[in-house]
Amino acid sequence: MRIASYLLPDGTRSYGLVREDRIVDSGSQLRAEFADLRALLSAGATKRLETADGGEMGQGEVRLLPPVTNPDKIICIGLNYMSHIQETGRDKPEYPSVFTRYPSTLVGHGQPIVRPKVSDHFDFEGELAVVIGKSGRWIPKEEAMNHVAGYTCLNDGSIRDYQRHTTQFWAGKNFDRSGATGPWLVTTDDIPDPTALSLETRLNGEVMQQTKLSDLAFSIPELIAYLSIVTELLPGDVIATGTPSGVGAFRNPKVFMKAGDRIEVEISCIGILANDVIDEN
Repeated sequence: MRIASYLLPDGTRSYGLVREDRIVDSGSQLRAEFADLRALLSAGATKRLETADGGEMGQGEVRLLPPVTNPDKIICIGLNYMSHIQETGRDKPEYPSVFTRYPSTLVGHGQPIVRPKVSDHFDFEGELAVVIGKSGRWIPKEEAMNHVAGYTCLNDGSIRDYQRHTTQFWAGKNFDRSGATGPWLVTTDDIPDPTALSLETRLNGEVMQQTKLSDLAFSIPELIAYLSIVTELLPGDVIATGTPSGVGAFRNPKVFMKAGDRIEVEISCIGILANDVIDEN
């Protein structure tokens, strides 16, 4: 099942099922009960979309938003592909490297991401994002996948010079509209084994990153178990699982995004997250 969040032509926020190039809207009656996808996930009611009566429309008739527009938490993992760890000259860390992003930093598929006026070191990071569907604390690794609602693509757009101002990543990861996620959530019944997926990031059509998800240093169950020790994971929470090798900062010469570029993150069985780059006004 593919579920998208979007703005209807009249500006109403909604969500619905994606079927090929069409969207079946949830409808006002279902939205009155579950205002958004996070609420639907919290109630374990995604199957209700199969009988939604909100009407059908083309994808081009709506403005796609991040699949979960209001997550309680966006938790990002750094240095989580063996190829990327080797690229940076480091050893595999003993524990996951964790930082956070704010919802205001992410836009949906087809919306522009913004290079801030203070930097020309705007880098791309294609990632698989895990969306939590069932809350939990102290989740055993063996039960972790039971807490996953599904998966989506994420571009963890990074302002590299600000990222390196201190040992904390926060500044470089939280510029408004610097990253993106989408185009939709694909539920676990369509992706029984995320490690079988492949990821590719393209800048203006040129492949920058390419990997199998099996290269993750810390697996999805390990991440969920570790993070749930620290905080209760809630339905709609997003875990960005890290980026593979090939980022612009470690290329020779370096490659950074600029206005007019188009960046695409494609993950098999999910789809393509595509965004144009613009300069901050």
